[in-house]
Amino acid sequence: MATRHLIRTVILQSLYEWDFFNRKNDLPSILERNLGEFAPGIDEPEFAWRILKNIVEHLKEIDQVIVKAAPEWPLEKIAIINRNILRIGLSELLYANPEEVPPKVAINEAIEMAKNFGGPNSVKFINGVLGTVYREKHPEIGQEKEKPENKKS
Repeated sequence: MATRHLIRTVILQSLYEWDFFNRKNDLPSILERNLGEFAPGIDEPEFAWRILKNIVEHLKEIDQVIVKAAPEWPLEKIAIINRNILRIGLSELLYANPEEVPPKVAINEAIEMAKNFGGPNSVKFINGVLGTVYREKHPEIGQEKEKPENKKS
């Protein structure tokens, strides 16, 4: 398993535990424990801390994006695993350096986590929410498909 994929998985475990216990435990302590247990000696632990920092600093905004992109799903009704996969994906999509984590990589990694840890509809849901946010952030993407081709007669 690639280092960054492993890091995202450990962050997902940590967020799940934190969210499951109604955010009563200290999230950085949970991540530190989980990194030590499940990813000892990883190449770039600072990557994990950057993701966590973005999630914590922007949690309210990230959750608002989720609510806006999936209006038929109140945040508390979204499965804990899906909610936290979205938080990781959106933190990378919206707040990470795109040269370090290109948007399509952020989306693909979230989809992979949904395949591995989510339920039967998780992939479709995660892809739908992140795709919506990506298209809103990059409106030129949708326009490329709509341009009529110049046909010579």
